[in-house]
Amino acid sequence: MKNVKWLFVVLLICSLTSFVEKDQHAGGLQVGSKAPDIHLQPMDAGQSMQTLSGKRGHKVLLSFWASYDAQSRLNNANLSYALNQVAPESVELVSLSLDTYQSICEETVRMDQIEYRHSYMELGGGESRVYKNYKLEDGFSNYLLDENGVIIAKNISAQDIPAYLN
Repeated sequence: MKNVKWLFVVLLICSLTSFVEKDQHAGGLQVGSKAPDIHLQPMDAGQSMQTLSGKRGHKVLLSFWASYDAQSRLNNANLSYALNQVAPESVELVSLSLDTYQSICEETVRMDQIEYRHSYMELGGGESRVYKNYKLEDGFSNYLLDENGVIIAKNISAQDIPAYLN
């Protein structure tokens, strides 16, 4: 119980402190760029492998995270909750873990209460092609993609979602 309280405090502090402004050009891909395609390995054993380009025709919120990065986990959970409340049919969440072990990904998704149908994993972590193509060395990002796979927003918060959908 003491560890849970400590983890909550760390997540809260991380959510209150942000050193990179949303509009700043720090790392990653930029608004207007075409999102590189990704082979999406689902966490749900009942789903088959998909691609990001296969989701064209729909807006997609691509959220990168890892279990060891408290800020990215908190952002991912908040975005998932907000999309379920505000626009479950308007935007498809692609929650992509960049952890090294599948068991850690699955346990984190369960703890953070993310729907398995939105959860994917890239087990290569920092060595993966996705990590390099999306230039995540400076931190995990999220990207809102239009129906053609073009980045229309970057590092949005749960509070930003209604504004981008109107």
